[in-house]
Amino acid sequence: MFTGIVTAIGKIEKVEKRQDTRVTVACPFDPGAIDIGASIACSGVCLTVVGLAGEAGAARIGFDVSDETIRRTVPAMWQEGRILNLEPALRLGDELGGHLVTGHVDTVGQVVAVKDAGGSTMLAIRISREFAPFVAEKGSITVDGVSLTVNDVRDREDGACDFALNIIPHTGEVTTLGALRQGDSVNLEIDVLARYLMRMQSLKG
Repeated sequence: MFTGIVTAIGKIEKVEKRQDTRVTVACPFDPGAIDIGASIACSGVCLTVVGLAGEAGAARIGFDVSDETIRRTVPAMWQEGRILNLEPALRLGDELGGHLVTGHVDTVGQVVAVKDAGGSTMLAIRISREFAPFVAEKGSITVDGVSLTVNDVRDREDGACDFALNIIPHTGEVTTLGALRQGDSVNLEIDVLARYLMRMQSLKG
């Protein structure tokens, strides 16, 4: 489990096609403090550490990315040079600063608007009809691994919806969200509580 609070930015340094796709991510973590088999969320995708190299502040971490993961995440995400939001798995006793995040991407959304909002940035993201019912005003959603609060929801005639998020300057600086532009795709994970509520409601008939 994760909290959606990004602790570092990494960059895909190497991509190798094996049985799965092996990616090596350069980041400022300490490899001595990470175990093989540990989980790290990479822009919202929970991946298992399979390789470690480098030194404190200049780690190189290897992950195997399955074809299924590649299919479900942002197109062209797993390429050399891609910048990723990184978060180690939540440990017992850690502060829950965001919301409970599983690291399993539900769908890919599209940025439909980027506007200045008095120093902050307003992002509007479109989510498909299948997942629109899980998005609610003042609810939580994870965008490229970042826990955010939904400010506004606008339903569309086709069943999809556009939801608005406020990105404060700090979040824009320490994550990849500050670089998003209209037309970009993002990994989305809906709130697990919303998923359970929808399931219970459906069983009531």
